[in-house]
Amino acid sequence: MDELTRRETMKLVTGASLSLIAGCSTEDSPVAQTIAHQAAIIATTKLPPSPEPWPTIDPFLFCVHHNDIYPKGNAELGPNASLDGRIMGRDFAGLNGWRMYHGQTVPGFPSHPHRGFETVTVVRQGFLDHSDSLGSAARYGNGDVQWLTAGAGIQHAEMFPLLNQTGNNPIELFQIWLNLPKANKFAQPHFSMFWNEEIPKIQHRQNGFAEVELTLVAGSFDEHHAPSPPPQSWASQPENDVAIWTLKLSPGAQVTLPRARQETHRSLYFYLGGQLTIGDRTIASGHMIEVEASGHLTLTNGDQVSEVLVLQGRPIGEPVVSHGPFVMNTTNEIHQAVADYQTTRFGGWPWPRPDPVHGDQPARFARHADGRMDEPA
Repeated sequence: MDELTRRETMKLVTGASLSLIAGCSTEDSPVAQTIAHQAAIIATTKLPPSPEPWPTIDPFLFCVHHNDIYPKGNAELGPNASLDGRIMGRDFAGLNGWRMYHGQTVPGFPSHPHRGFETVTVVRQGFLDHSDSLGSAARYGNGDVQWLTAGAGIQHAEMFPLLNQTGNNPIELFQIWLNLPKANKFAQPHFSMFWNEEIPKIQHRQNGFAEVELTLVAGSFDEHHAPSPPPQSWASQPENDVAIWTLKLSPGAQVTLPRARQETHRSLYFYLGGQLTIGDRTIASGHMIEVEASGHLTLTNGDQVSEVLVLQGRPIGEPVVSHGPFVMNTTNEIHQAVADYQTTRFGGWPWPRPDPVHGDQPARFARHADGRMDEPA
């Protein structure tokens, strides 16, 4: 499969559950089951520096971690700082701790197309402005998630408005690409908003200090369930075992991930912290850890706060042929995707500029193509 990067995208445009150990006391507890079958580590891979894409496994296609400390904003919601020394239009170097990416005035990713998969954008800090070829718009951030089904084809822009004009504008987010099976690659495009207030966050504290916090973007934990994925998503069927979790572990915390289905793939991205102990192995931060999903997996944190992204799912198991922003099953389908985009622009671009932003106020909202408004409760 060709490497999937947003840089390639812009070139084209311009040319399952988790259980915590403490508090479990029954014979069916994760502790007892872990003793019976502790999952093995399949492989570890060193993570490249952000924002280079992390390796992924079917059904996932792409995962990138953006973490930029932007300076105070200007009247145009861009950085109130010199842009000298940057390669404008493809600024990924991280000069002074931040990047313009493909933005010229506002950091981010101006209009570009997608077909054949889904994007899941988890904005942990800061704001993101969405605009698309259907006329939809959204501003979300500080824990919100957008789940976009590109399906048959859509253009969208993802800009990072710098709303604070008196201090820094930190932005941290994950963007994850989840494949669609052949039967759903031409699903009607649309997006769902998961507001921070409705995303389950489960906390557990051991002996008054060793805290674990689990955030459920997709999947379940005991009686807690993430918001429902879009209906055409691979994640919409429970038997596909899709989970997207973030874990934050305080020093000394311990957590057990219970087993999933035999064929499910499970990857842990240990991107922040000191070290984790899994079984008889101790692994330093900055690694992707591929593990067996069919057994329980106990993680013991070291002496620093650690953060882990978990991606899990049953593989789709179909051929994957990609070209930048298009992911299909055959080369002919890729050629057709390029031709369709060149002919139709997937509905055109109804915005006056390729990098729209939605005002200088931090109010979060989503306006869908049918006019329906969605706001956090």
